[in-house]
Amino acid sequence: MATKTPASEEPIEVLFALHDKFDLLDFAGPVEVLTTAMHNFSDSGTKAFEITLAAGEPKVLSAQGVIIGSQVSWKDAYERLTDFDVLVVLGGNSQEILKNKAEPLDLITAFAKLQSEDSSRERSLLSICTGSLFLAQQGILAGLSATTHPDHLTTFENLCSQAATRELDDRTDIIEEARYVVNNLRFDLGDEDENPYIRKKSDARRPSNARKGSISFKGSNARRESIARRAAMRLGGLRVITAGGVAAGLDAALYLVSILVSEDSANEVARILQLTWTKGIIVDGLDV
Repeated sequence: MATKTPASEEPIEVLFALHDKFDLLDFAGPVEVLTTAMHNFSDSGTKAFEITLAAGEPKVLSAQGVIIGSQVSWKDAYERLTDFDVLVVLGGNSQEILKNKAEPLDLITAFAKLQSEDSSRERSLLSICTGSLFLAQQGILAGLSATTHPDHLTTFENLCSQAATRELDDRTDIIEEARYVVNNLRFDLGDEDENPYIRKKSDARRPSNARKGSISFKGSNARRESIARRAAMRLGGLRVITAGGVAAGLDAALYLVSILVSEDSANEVARILQLTWTKGIIVDGLDV
């Protein structure tokens, strides 16, 4: 597991996308975790994360009626997108966002595309609760494993299936009862034809979608590389993390601290906030 050297690192830049009527705790929980994290808890000048809030208006109304002030507009977020290491997508008001094809849908796509344009920088995309529906709609989860709030699994399945059919892309392996699911897309930086983690459209593969444990899933062909091959691959892919509900978002945020800062830092954050960190699933059991 990668561990950054305390006190020698600049804060990791995190962009939170605040859409209209987002879920307040999907936002507040991870913000509390990330702003508590330090590279060195003995040195107050070593905060691990710098948070920026993006929205369509200077003030955004949450689903719970609390108003949060944004720091940058969507336009500014696009212009500064290359500055950010992490994009956090929240749940709430998902039906309206999907119906109107509103932000943060296009912002998600733009952030994901950065990795194929510049794979020298490590980037992570984290969705909380029904924020994963936005990733599914944009086709980000094709060929990956993912989860969402259990009350929205059917909608999630449908969106993943529709995206795979529309884009002639790979299915999404939907995992139930996981606090969070991590896909760490590391790959050799070579030609696209030889790169298993730069996906491209192909009508040679029939897209399918199956929930983990279903007959169709058990009968599907495994596409993932072996753990040994992944271990030999260099940094290059986008880390995609989908979390379940509000409390699972806290767990996923702690995971982000553990992989981008250190596990000691994540454990100290959990102690300070009096959280019991319930760990999720890392696809193929590897994140480096």
